[in-house]
Amino acid sequence: MKRRALRALTAMIAAAGTLLMTPVVAGQAHADTVICEKYGATTIAGGKYVVINNNWGDDTQQCINVTSTGFSITQASHNKPQNGAPGSYPAVYAGCHYANCSTGSQLPMRVSDSRFPTIQTSVSMTYPSSGVYDAAYDVWFDPTARTDGQNTGAELMVWLNHTGSVQPVGSRVGTASIAGGTWDVWFGNIGWNVVSYVRTSPTSSINFAVNSFYTDMVSRGYAQNSWYITSVQAGFEPWVGGAGLAVNTFSYSVGGTGGGDTTPPSAPSGLTASNVTSSGATLSWNASTDNVGVTGYDVSRNGTVIGTAVGTSYNVTGLSASTAYSFSVRARDAAGNTSSPSNTVSVTTPPGGGGGGSCRVAYVKNEWPGGFTANLTITNTGTAAVNGWTLAFAFPGDQRITSSWNATVSQSGTSVTARNAAHNGSIPPGGNATFGFQGTWNTSDASPASYTLNGSACTVG
Repeated sequence: MKRRALRALTAMIAAAGTLLMTPVVAGQAHADTVICEKYGATTIAGGKYVVINNNWGDDTQQCINVTSTGFSITQASHNKPQNGAPGSYPAVYAGCHYANCSTGSQLPMRVSDSRFPTIQTSVSMTYPSSGVYDAAYDVWFDPTARTDGQNTGAELMVWLNHTGSVQPVGSRVGTASIAGGTWDVWFGNIGWNVVSYVRTSPTSSINFAVNSFYTDMVSRGYAQNSWYITSVQAGFEPWVGGAGLAVNTFSYSVGGTGGGDTTPPSAPSGLTASNVTSSGATLSWNASTDNVGVTGYDVSRNGTVIGTAVGTSYNVTGLSASTAYSFSVRARDAAGNTSSPSNTVSVTTPPGGGGGGSCRVAYVKNEWPGGFTANLTITNTGTAAVNGWTLAFAFPGDQRITSSWNATVSQSGTSVTARNAAHNGSIPPGGNATFGFQGTWNTSDASPASYTLNGSACTVG
């Protein structure tokens, strides 16, 4: 909350000092309480949750009616450009925000703490028929056990619904199946990492373990297990209007009952293999279901795990020509439960062309602690033009791609696939095409050792 000051209006809002303002705290809400103060706040449920008006991005008046279980926006006339920052973020939260802490949340809490996987939250919302807004969770993480000021680790946003043309910070980097839904994943950095999960089919309610999303963030290289969770917030970002948006109920708990989640996901089904070449194949399967949420899939070759996938496909690389392989997949949930294996699919790779094919790939990187950029050049060493190309390779380290240029680049585990852009799909004999990407790394940023172009192996260098 006060959380978007570095979105589109960073310099102006920071100069105005809004990030440093302290919420105006009223007493605990018993009967309905109306708050119109810009940063007015109160508590509900015996102090377990804090409700804040948080009209940080607009000078027009916004009022909320706080009930015993949530709040509704009763007055708002926002009219903000949809390509900029929203007008406000009225929300209910557990934890600490700018030194205003709820009671009994056990936050801040280190992610590596054994209690973290048991953090559970739910919300039920009402949406009006007009206005432009998003309805979203905002979960904050910091490298320290911070209770005041701006968190600088990561901001996890879970968008349940949105209208108009508004979109999260950064750019779309993939999809994920979590908490019973399919989400577009967005990433950007505005002084801290902002990772947004936008539900592809809107919902007005959700119940999930925070760890189910955070595990995916860590797997993509956007968060660290050494950080601390500081607050769990649910509310709205209105750009236009906003009256009628309501949080009907909100819950937050640590530990739950019965010792935590012990129910494994269902087994993935319908595993198939396609695009089988002398050195690789594409695996696809149907999503598993889980009582809390599937966080990923372990892919096995001949009984040994070779990688993980967030979505329901995986590009296998590094296979040998004229060789038989068997593959299977297991699903994982936030509590670490694993499913039974999927059906097994068997493939036999065709004979290879030998000698590195008719292509050469050069990989040039610029590296710094925790980050890198790489530029790749594909040279056509053959006698026929290449019309449309797909380059596949695997990272030997723990790199995670965050953005790319001159190609459509996707990553599943360590496997990377790059497809040509509209302007560089044709490579004449002796010609080349270039593209690149930026990413993060933790323990190793070693360069890929092999590549395939449209299924055929390339020489390196």
